[in-house]
Amino acid sequence: MKIVQSRLFEQKVKKLTKSGKAELDAAIRIIIEQPAVGEQKKGDLKTVYVYKFRINKTMYLLAYRFSSGILELIILGPHENYYKDLKNYLQNR
Repeated sequence: MKIVQSRLFEQKVKKLTKSGKAELDAAIRIIIEQPAVGEQKKGDLKTVYVYKFRINKTMYLLAYRFSSGILELIILGPHENYYKDLKNYLQNR
């Protein structure tokens, strides 16, 4: 499976600590094994899945899409302003 990262995702990953990146890698491995493990959103976000996991006791959300062997990692972050940022990214794309 080919993995593609958005620029927004890359920026958020750079801010993580080493242990945070390890937790993120574990979450991505789970998504690769079972692409439908996240919750599929409804409405204007219906093409996006969101997987929830913890980094240092903080709940993080990881938005992604998958199709024809390509996993697109869109955005990562805590819940605050998450869906607003996700909608802005998808509308400006």
